Amino acid sequence: MELRLGPLLRYVDETRATVWVETSGPASVEILGHTAETWSVHGHHYALVLVEGLAPDSATPYEVRLDGAVAWPLADSPYRPSVIRTPRADGTFRMTFGSCRRSAPFSAEGFKRFGPDALVALAGLEELPDALLLLGDQVYADEPSEAVLERLRDAHGGRQGSEVADEIGNFEEYTWLYDDAWLEPAVRWLFSTVPLCMLLDDHDLRDDWNTSLTWRHWVTAQPWWRDRVVGAYASYWVYQHLGNLSPEQLDQDATYRAMLTLTDDEERTAYLDSFAWAADDDPASTRWSFYRDFGTAARGVRLVAIDSRCSRHLEPGERAMVDVHEWAWVEKVVLDAGRPIHHLLLASTLPFLLAPGLHHLEGWDEAISSGAWGPRGARLGERIRQGMDLEHWASFRKSFDDVTALLSAVVSGEDPPASILMLSGDVHCSYIAEASLRTVEHPGTAIRQLTMSPFRNPVPKHVRWANHLLDKRWMTWLLHRLARSAGVRDVAADWGLVHGPWFGNGAMTVTLSGESWAVEVEHASLRGDEQLLGRTLSYPRSSV
Repeated sequence: MELRLGPLLRYVDETRATVWVETSGPASVEILGHTAETWSVHGHHYALVLVEGLAPDSATPYEVRLDGAVAWPLADSPYRPSVIRTPRADGTFRMTFGSCRRSAPFSAEGFKRFGPDALVALAGLEELPDALLLLGDQVYADEPSEAVLERLRDAHGGRQGSEVADEIGNFEEYTWLYDDAWLEPAVRWLFSTVPLCMLLDDHDLRDDWNTSLTWRHWVTAQPWWRDRVVGAYASYWVYQHLGNLSPEQLDQDATYRAMLTLTDDEERTAYLDSFAWAADDDPASTRWSFYRDFGTAARGVRLVAIDSRCSRHLEPGERAMVDVHEWAWVEKVVLDAGRPIHHLLLASTLPFLLAPGLHHLEGWDEAISSGAWGPRGARLGERIRQGMDLEHWASFRKSFDDVTALLSAVVSGEDPPASILMLSGDVHCSYIAEASLRTVEHPGTAIRQLTMSPFRNPVPKHVRWANHLLDKRWMTWLLHRLARSAGVRDVAADWGLVHGPWFGNGAMTVTLSGESWAVEVEHASLRGDEQLLGRTLSYPRSSV
């Protein structure tokens, strides 16, 4: 019996943790004296082990045993033991985040095309973060690596000539993507010892996923769509979403109960595939957003991770990044937390706040795509939207207004947090924006947009050029006038980029302690064959 993938350390609180594994067959999985039996779907075997009775403020080394035999750590592992670290007694909490990681060899050609890997470099640090937030594009279903392409072509030679011949098509092929991304030894060890939170974005399924109703009408008519979307959602639930949930939330999850109680692989597979299809066909039937509390109860940090891809409402005139059901949940977990929140982390794969020029461009494009300049303007707007990927929160103005209203409610509360940090990825560049609300003063609460991507993905020169152009004052003014000409009104917030944009592979870390907060921006580099993270900026304490 072997450990095929994992272990992934997922949920951790003061005394408990969950650890996810994939095994080569049915097995009893044991970690620190706690066991779970595997369950299977599509012929693959998984378990999520709940470890209880951990000591507060501790770092406990662990092994993974399968049917009593040690399967982790690997016999030849060069890494220090995997540990489960519970929250620090002083309340200090460090979270590293980013997005967009392509799989490619660590060779001269691989480094030339994709650069160094920020997650591999992170694994080499002596001091690791307390949690790692992966903000989408953990795998690239529409742009698989050369290794996965070879498997696809060997398995489906007859699919050549199809538009999606070189793309992932079903659950089994998604498992190849996760193997390719997560079996890299440094990343595998990192994931075994730093608690993980994950959200999915478009490349987890396909570029521009749910960008507009026009796109959706096209894609749902394709003969390959059903297998693709079922494989995407089913594998995302197994490999990523399941570990986002606390033990209490797992107890309430009907799909997880079905995996544990149904009697055979065929029944579980049919149940999971049905769930996955319903998740796309009726987004209100499930929720991918989640929240997680970090630190001690007296020094609370709440992460609210908002699904900005699957729960969209795309009807023209009613467009919303998050539908009414999902947004009601967001408001509840933010405004009715049930515990003091010293720092609120609002995470979305797509940035809430873009460079102001790009914000105005997206507002203009949404307006003309909805008919502000007539039918010809609508067709032009749709071509621009899909061609330039104009699909961020600024392109869903109703939802952008919902966010500013939520922020206003938070800072107007009886005990507002010291910071509201909005964490995002997606845009293949990194930056820090400072924001203020127009409708309410909030001198005790800092509001910042922190955007970090990619972990590992090349950024074309024309994209860098466009980002710099859109950040020019004259261009921002021009695009603002253009948006106003299409009837787009201003929003109830002001902001501007104060650092960045940067375009190299890297990661960003927030450090929260008591009422204080700080941000470190690090970028990956090569020294010989070694991949390193070097600090680009410490904010707001100092800058370099």
